[in-house]
Amino acid sequence: MPSSPPAPALSIDQQIDQAFRSIADVADGIVMFEAPIFGVSVPLIVIWLIAGASFFTIFLGGINIRGFRHALRIVRGLEDDGDEPGDVSHFQALTTAVSGTVGVGNIAHVAVAVSVGGAGAAFWIVVAGLLGMASKFAECTLGVKFRRENPDGTISGGPMYFLEYGLAERGWPVLGKSLAVYYGICVVFGAIGVGMFQANQAFVQFVAATGEQESFASGQGWTFGLFLAVSVAAVILGGIKVIARVTSGLVPAMAALYITTGLYVIGANIDRLPDALTRIVTEAFTPHGAVGGMLGVVVLGFRRAAFSNEAGIGSSSIAHSAVRTNEPLTQGFVAMLEPFIDTVIVCSITALVITTGLPPELLGTGAVSGVELTSKAFASAVSWFPPVLSLVVFLFAYSTLISWSYYGLEGCVYLFGPSKKIRLVFNLFYCFCAIVGCASTLAAILKFSDAMIFAMSFANLIGLYFLAPGLREDLDVYWAKVKARKTLNA
Repeated sequence: MPSSPPAPALSIDQQIDQAFRSIADVADGIVMFEAPIFGVSVPLIVIWLIAGASFFTIFLGGINIRGFRHALRIVRGLEDDGDEPGDVSHFQALTTAVSGTVGVGNIAHVAVAVSVGGAGAAFWIVVAGLLGMASKFAECTLGVKFRRENPDGTISGGPMYFLEYGLAERGWPVLGKSLAVYYGICVVFGAIGVGMFQANQAFVQFVAATGEQESFASGQGWTFGLFLAVSVAAVILGGIKVIARVTSGLVPAMAALYITTGLYVIGANIDRLPDALTRIVTEAFTPHGAVGGMLGVVVLGFRRAAFSNEAGIGSSSIAHSAVRTNEPLTQGFVAMLEPFIDTVIVCSITALVITTGLPPELLGTGAVSGVELTSKAFASAVSWFPPVLSLVVFLFAYSTLISWSYYGLEGCVYLFGPSKKIRLVFNLFYCFCAIVGCASTLAAILKFSDAMIFAMSFANLIGLYFLAPGLREDLDVYWAKVKARKTLNA
């Protein structure tokens, strides 16, 4: 009997993907535990995020609406005192945090949601963004309030610190320390997961723009990842001040490029816009997507929005903790703008590009997902646009990789101390993981990154709930100061 031919040797990309997929499956199984609710399997951690965003919207008196104008004044520098401690300006803190949120997630995650849940998923993404503004306000305020100065003069803050020191003030030191360590571990792996996702989608779009299966880059993800890793390392090894300088220039430029081109595509399909808007609203409440049922679409929208804008995750508060200010509340107001920019504006544009540029029967099937779906939508109006989208995706991925490297690094600093050796080892390992991300499949990357991101929210929101009464008291005092200053100036 003739022996069967030996199995073909796996490529480097396939070997990396095979090894990583098993890790992703374990992480997803632990964190994304699902329970049946009204016939829909719902990850309980997503309900946890929805509850948190809704609670702080109500508890803080609709701060996401009544504080919006004041937030714009702070970003413009109209509320600065001048001589304030910290490493970066309000605008730099905003752009660093936004560079971590306005990324490939705005392109790929909206596409994932719409491809699976139909046009209605876009509606709930926007709702999640509006509610998430309150969560961002709370976590970034507390991140600055409980920040600490390191021996080398740098500033560290974020959930690790308000969990440890904030809960200690409330009489829960052991719980606070335990949750802080847990969060520190999660943010390290969360940074790695986000970085891998960004790298993966940048490579996918590059392959699509250069010939898809016939592309010279097909099957060479590790090579693309190596280039990306070296580019990221050139910035992140310089620390938060270098990161802030790069993102303050890069973020506005890349956001403007994407928004402009997105509006162009929507304009080219303007005749389809009324139908698209109608489908987004109606299918939000009467969905027909693959997830089945209104609850499924709501959960899908919130899940993808949480990954995109990070509200309730606590990561942005790490960037905001380095800001120059004497008043923690100012960063709460500034942080509110992130979900608005990231989700309400950028994600909405992506959703409208997809729903106006592609036939309705392609949505809600899950047949095409991720950045590939967005690329097809852009190409429907501008045949030559996929290469331009590749540039946009690369810039988005690059800026997000830079920002999340800082979040992961601060997790390491909290756990192991602020030594130069610790910083160097983490940064190099982080860059290596970008190579792994490019060589792995989207399904594996999504499982791992989702699990790590959502794991962070568990500890973060517990801390926010414990510290909520003090936060509201601080907010009342702050508003009184603002009103008194307005009266004096008048």
